[in-house]
Amino acid sequence: MENENEETQETPALSEVEGTNEVSTPGDLEAITAQLEEEKKAKAAAEAALAEKDARIAELQAEGEALRAEGVAISEAHAQAVTKYLDAVRAANPTIPRDIIAGGTIEDIDASVEKAQSIASAVRQSLEAEAKEAKVPAGAPARGEISLEGLTPREKIAAGIQQGSQG
Repeated sequence: MENENEETQETPALSEVEGTNEVSTPGDLEAITAQLEEEKKAKAAAEAALAEKDARIAELQAEGEALRAEGVAISEAHAQAVTKYLDAVRAANPTIPRDIIAGGTIEDIDASVEKAQSIASAVRQSLEAEAKEAKVPAGAPARGEISLEGLTPREKIAAGIQQGSQG
């Protein structure tokens, strides 16, 4: 764009000189030469600025690639840490089935452990309540008299002999 402006600026000055068919005076030549020098300086400054910006772009692109690589490495390290944490939590809670403790983040794993522990606690309380209801006293039941109903005469005689020897 600047090059177009430079050409446009040069062209009118030359066309004025050419259109008049007059010989350029040393003053006109000096003015044109000075204008040409200014335009060369401006062009050199623009090219230097462009080169500087290109260098900065390349620098930022390299920095962006380095940050992306660092981000990938951090993501991989995070995934490994979460997996190790999951294994450690499963090992620390052997009473909870391994499949119940799950999650992709530490927060998810902690939430699944809390849920599993509350379920295990509820089941444990339920089983304890059932066990209390069906409680059997310790020791053998008190001895009572043997029922003679349904025994053959020989069995009735044996039972009588046994009672006589105990008493």
